[in-house]
Amino acid sequence: MTNDDGVASEGLHMLARAMRSHGEVCVVAPDSEYSGAGAAIGPIHLTQPRVQPVDISGIDTAWSVAGPPALCVMFARLGAFGDVDLVVSGINPGANVGRSVYHSGTVGAALTARHANIPSLAVSQHVTDFDVEGQSWEEAIVGQKWHVAAQVASTVVESMFDDNIGDSPVINVNVPNLELDQIRGWRFTELGTQPPRAVERVDLEPSNTDDGSFRVSMAWGDEVVHPPEFDTGAVVNDEVSITYLSRITAILPPLNSNVGKALNALIEDA
Repeated sequence: MTNDDGVASEGLHMLARAMRSHGEVCVVAPDSEYSGAGAAIGPIHLTQPRVQPVDISGIDTAWSVAGPPALCVMFARLGAFGDVDLVVSGINPGANVGRSVYHSGTVGAALTARHANIPSLAVSQHVTDFDVEGQSWEEAIVGQKWHVAAQVASTVVESMFDDNIGDSPVINVNVPNLELDQIRGWRFTELGTQPPRAVERVDLEPSNTDDGSFRVSMAWGDEVVHPPEFDTGAVVNDEVSITYLSRITAILPPLNSNVGKALNALIEDA
């Protein structure tokens, strides 16, 4: 178990306890907030990240790591905390859909597991009130229904090993912030092009210091409407979105590629 919100996250604890019925649970999570870290592991050739045991109610083994979630998974899969059969990452407050999967530390941890062909699950839950004027992020997630996302994740884990789809894909689960009987249903979805609400504009505003620095002000755009067959559309439509993410693959350019021609000329003229 890991996440990108830190080892003290309520969503992580709820999800970890839900996983106990499936086997031995070991939590290895960042010691602080690492949202947006993607699959970064940091400059490990320069640092020696500190690892220490922590107490989580109902969990026998838990560790904090001074580094991002992908580093937690890397240490785990290399044997620092015993054998690893499955990596579950979350519960993240805020949907990880569309292009946000490129930057999500929650998804990045799961992608790191698949490097070693370890099955992995990334679990996120939609936040609906974060755009209320004057409201902090902490206030916006007070009403998160963690127990629902944990129950959905547990159901997925219970059956995912019976599916033989090959190549250990990442299962990216996004759950509406609703009680279970309020959720309309679920669907397998495609990866959308945008998150439900994206940063629309950034402005540089002079800071109140004398060093010439600026503060970055971010403005959020309107909610993006997508068809429900995409992950963004499904979760906004109050459905559970299940998206299978594969590894990054290469495509072959045309034989007469301009890049190839330029490189041929460079080498021939050397």
